[in-house]
Amino acid sequence: MAGGKQTPRQRMMGILYLVLLGLIALDVPDSLLDAFKNISDSLSASKTNVQKGIDNTFEAFEKTKLKEQPERAKPIYARAQQAKKLSDDLNNYVESLKKMLIDATGGIDEATQDYKGRENIDVSVDLMVNRKHNAYDLHKKIDDTREALLALLTPQERAGMKLPLETTPPPHRVGFENKTWEQATFGEGMPMGGAMTSLTKIQSDAKNAENEVVKKILGEVDQAVVNLDQFSAVAVAPTSYVLVGQPYTAEVFLTASDSKSTPDITVSGSRLPTEAGRGKYSGSTSTEGVHTWVGTISVKQTDGSIKTYTTQPQTYTVARPSAVVSPDKMNVLYIGVPNPVSVSAPGIAKKDLRVSMSGGSITPSGNGYIATVSTPGTATVNVSGEVTKGKVMALGATTFRVKRIPDPKAEFAGKSSGATSTANLKGQDALFARLEGFEFDAKFSVTRFTLMILKPRQDVIILSGTGNQLTAAMHSAMNTLTPGSRIAFTNIIAVGPDGTQRGLDDIILSAN
Repeated sequence: MAGGKQTPRQRMMGILYLVLLGLIALDVPDSLLDAFKNISDSLSASKTNVQKGIDNTFEAFEKTKLKEQPERAKPIYARAQQAKKLSDDLNNYVESLKKMLIDATGGIDEATQDYKGRENIDVSVDLMVNRKHNAYDLHKKIDDTREALLALLTPQERAGMKLPLETTPPPHRVGFENKTWEQATFGEGMPMGGAMTSLTKIQSDAKNAENEVVKKILGEVDQAVVNLDQFSAVAVAPTSYVLVGQPYTAEVFLTASDSKSTPDITVSGSRLPTEAGRGKYSGSTSTEGVHTWVGTISVKQTDGSIKTYTTQPQTYTVARPSAVVSPDKMNVLYIGVPNPVSVSAPGIAKKDLRVSMSGGSITPSGNGYIATVSTPGTATVNVSGEVTKGKVMALGATTFRVKRIPDPKAEFAGKSSGATSTANLKGQDALFARLEGFEFDAKFSVTRFTLMILKPRQDVIILSGTGNQLTAAMHSAMNTLTPGSRIAFTNIIAVGPDGTQRGLDDIILSAN
C-alpha cells in the first residue's frame, strides 16, 4: 500500500487487504454491542439518579433558604436555574442527535429493546462527521456549556474544579494517525450502538456537571457574609411589656460574633454574665412605668486595642395585670349560633390563660374561643392567667348581652313585596326565610304557610301547606295566574338555629 510503482500482483494484494479489512469491520461481535448497551443503560440509570438528587437539592432550597432569606437567596437561586437550563439545553440537543441516528437505522427492536441498526458502522460517520458535521457542532456546544457553567461560579469556586464535560482527543499512538475527538467518538468503524453510548455518556456528564455547579452555587447562601471587623451592637428582648412581679430579660450580643468570644458587656456599669458571646440582662419589674437601659460592649481588637460599641436605648413597660376580651363580630352574643370571641392578656401567653363563662359555655377554637349561650339576658367571660410558675391571677371579666337571632324575612320568587312576571311566579317551587345584614351564618326553615290567590273578578283561592314547598294544588292554582292577579302568603312560620318558632311578615306580590 506504499507509494511508488507497484506490480499487478502487489496491487491485487492491496485490494484483497482492503476487502479483508472491510469484512472484519462489518463483523462487529454481538458481545461488543451488548457491552455498549449495558454501559448505556448504566449511564442512563446514573443520569436519572443524579437528576433526582438535583431536584431534591432545588426543592430543599426552595422550602428553606428561599423562604427564610429571600433577598439573599433569590439571586443565588437564579444562577442555579441558569446552570439547570444550560444542562437541559445540551441534554435536549444530544437527544435530538440520538433520535436522528435511531430514525436513520430503523428504530428500536422490541424483542431486544436495543437499536435495530446497532451494528451499522456507516451511519455514525456519515451523519455525525462526513456529511452533516453534527459532531463538530456537538463539540462546540459541549465546550460552550462547560465554559458557561464555570462562568456561573466565583473565582474561588472555579479554582481546581474540573467538570466532567470533556472533548479531549485521544492521545497519539506511535505508528498511527492522530484522531480528532469527532473522529474517535463517531468516526470510521464506529458502530451505531457505540455512538449512542457516547451520546448517553455526554448526557450523563452534563447532569453530573450541573449537579456539581448547582451544589456550589446554592451552598453560597450558607457562607459567612459578615466581615468580623465590622461589628454592630444588638439588644433583643422577648417582650417590652411585662406584669408586676414578672421577670424582664433581654439578650445583648454582637452580630458576627463567634462562640468562643468573651466580650465585656455592661448595663449601667454592671457587667452581665456572657455565654457564647452573648450577654443576658434582667431588668427590674418591681414598679410600674417605662424603664430604659443601654448596653455597652467592649471588644479586644487584633492589635490589642479595645473598641466599644453601644446599643440603641431599649425600653420596656411594667404594668398592672389586665385582660382584653372582645367579640369578633358584634358586642352581643346570639342564641343558637357559635359566637367567635377573642381573649388576650398583654404579657401572658395564650397557653397560660384560664377562660371561663357564666350564663353560657366557652371553648378554645383555633386562635380564639367559641361562646355558646341559650337564654336571653347577659353572660360574663372571666379571665385569669398564670403570671409566674404556679401562680394564677384574676385578670378581668367582661359582660355581654345575650339576644335571640333577629327574625328573617320571607321571600318568594326572590321578593317580599312588589310585582314580578306571571312566568316567574309560575316557575317557583318554594318559600324561603332569609336574614338580611346578619353577620352569622344562621339558617331558617319555613315550616308552614297559607297561600291566597286573588284573580280579577274571581273568588279568592286559599290553600295551606307544611314545610316550604308548594303543594300540587298550589302549583295547579298558580298555573292559572294571569296579569293583574295578586298572590299573598300569610301565616308564615319559620324555625331558626335556636329552635324557636317565628311568625314572619306576609308576602304580597302582583303578577304582570
